[in-house]
Amino acid sequence: MSPLFTKEIGIDLGTVNVLVYVRDKGVVLQEPSVVALSVEEDRIVAVGEEARAMLGRTPGAFEVLRPLRDGVIADYMVTERMLHYFLRKAGGGSRLFKPRVMISVPYGVTSVERRAVREAALDAGASRAHLIPKPLAAAIGAGLPTGTPSGNIVFDLGGGASEAAVVAMNGIVVANSVRVGGLRLDEAIIAYVRRKYNLIIGQPTAEEVKIRIGSALPLDEPLKMEIQGRDQVAGLPRTIQVSSDEITEALAEPISSMVNVIKGVLERTPPELSSDVIERGIALAGGTALLRRIDEVITQETGVPAWVADAPMACVAIGAGKALERYEVLRRSVPDMDS
Repeated sequence: MSPLFTKEIGIDLGTVNVLVYVRDKGVVLQEPSVVALSVEEDRIVAVGEEARAMLGRTPGAFEVLRPLRDGVIADYMVTERMLHYFLRKAGGGSRLFKPRVMISVPYGVTSVERRAVREAALDAGASRAHLIPKPLAAAIGAGLPTGTPSGNIVFDLGGGASEAAVVAMNGIVVANSVRVGGLRLDEAIIAYVRRKYNLIIGQPTAEEVKIRIGSALPLDEPLKMEIQGRDQVAGLPRTIQVSSDEITEALAEPISSMVNVIKGVLERTPPELSSDVIERGIALAGGTALLRRIDEVITQETGVPAWVADAPMACVAIGAGKALERYEVLRRSVPDMDS
């Protein structure tokens, strides 16, 4: 098919968000990877932002779920329908000219998981579906010189997983990952508030707390906010005030797990590339890279300067889209791109 009419699309298929990059247009879509189903009819009633607004608020007739868990497909049918919706919304759903897509997958996923992602994309309307490891896509999207022999280190802090990799010559030299990400930070806030205040809050509230006052290190001037929840003892609604210092305390354990990922990569980096890594620093991508002072924690713990990439949430989607433009070069370094 003529490339003139074939849309080329990069997709960051994340546990928390799906981002779609269209060649020559940039990132055209960013929506939560959440689906609302009618329980009786097993029919999708809402996808993305609309479905996310229903989280924790729906009667028994509806089920709101995330079809991806830790960056991999947990519910194939729902993922395929969600992908179909996003492709159509991004303008790639034409029956006549099906898009060619590059989808990011976590580093080290199994061949079964890879096949599930590829088949879901093809069933959703793609003409061809290629896969790229998330850390490599993040490095390309962050603008790192991935095609050179010098080492570049990228740390993708996603919603379901945190992945670090040293990239050189268009491939991954060494990588490490842990299935701890933004959602685990939300869970840590929920557990902390329940333990300290006997207050039950939902995931959307915890996420709002993380975004508005969350910090990886104590702030010079602590931030505060009021949150509402249900009293665990009385069972009645109650409002409390929490500070950024408390949230820093709540997040300490999962952040420590994330930092250990980057330490593991640095320990296994070949000596020839270590000097490049120290000189260039650690590029941070993914939504959790937006957490206040996370770069400082990583710098403190590793001794290597960390910096947040431009538009960190979009890095993987941009990198997946740009990888299609470099497809012939990349396929020689990424053996699973077409398997």
